[in-house]
Amino acid sequence: MRHSRIVERVLTRLKLRQLRLLVAVGKHGNIQNAARELNVSQPAATKMIKDLELDFEVQLFTRTNRGVVPTVYGDALIRHGKLIFAQVSNAAQELDDLNEGNSGRVVVGTLLAASPQLLPVAIERVIHARPNVAIKVVEGTNEVLMPALHSGEIDLVVGRLPTHRYRNALEQRTLFDEKIVLVVGAGHTLAGRGELTFDDLKAFGWILPPIETTLRRQLDQFFVRNGHFSPTMSVESVSYLTNRALLQSNALIGLMPAHVAAQDLAAGTLAEVSLTLPFGTGPVGVSYRAKTQLSPAGTAFLDALTEVAETL
Repeated sequence: MRHSRIVERVLTRLKLRQLRLLVAVGKHGNIQNAARELNVSQPAATKMIKDLELDFEVQLFTRTNRGVVPTVYGDALIRHGKLIFAQVSNAAQELDDLNEGNSGRVVVGTLLAASPQLLPVAIERVIHARPNVAIKVVEGTNEVLMPALHSGEIDLVVGRLPTHRYRNALEQRTLFDEKIVLVVGAGHTLAGRGELTFDDLKAFGWILPPIETTLRRQLDQFFVRNGHFSPTMSVESVSYLTNRALLQSNALIGLMPAHVAAQDLAAGTLAEVSLTLPFGTGPVGVSYRAKTQLSPAGTAFLDALTEVAETL
């Protein structure tokens, strides 16, 4: 009953200007600065916040000596407000694309595991079927891409699926299972050698995944189990082209998803290190908010990813 009452009240009284102010207050942590951004007086801004709190029957902010801090209710409403504005922006962009003759727009986030085969082939299929579609690819880690997916800035994220974080309110589709391999340049002293132990690797520098990733946490735990090992030299990078060049010209060891390294391994520009890692196997797939929230072009992209994965 309370839910229905609040929904009815919000539908009849809520204004986008109130949501804009709410998001701005969350960004600035200060009602005065948020009011200035929206070009309203501070008393008017304070009243708008109070009206929101009355309509939703919760306290949205708590006051501190440094400004205001969102409560859990404020955080939730700010998150939904950002999603509403992202959807409005997406709608405007889609109408603009259609007006210019483009058949929709898709923003795809990608992790390294999705880059060399899955994503390019899926893009080719979509633009072949929909020549006027506008596709934007954004590269990053889960820590960057998943919040953008939640807020509506990205339609789909393709890559290694998160095991526990970022999964709330998201749909996930597993496309295939992947394993992580150790690789070196073709001229590295470890290239072509038989079965190795971890001690054989200790003299060399490493290219490491970013510290906030699951793979990095697994690697660090692996180092701890092997005598609290710390590389004498390391580079932190998720750029495939950078990592590839570094491996070819330096005595470094890197980690890569097996199918990412497959072409270079086959061509002999990189070599796999003969040491099986006790971690790193996991599903590669696609995450999205809900299929009902995808545009027709987004749904077509999701279907193309599924079809391409079946051929890998």
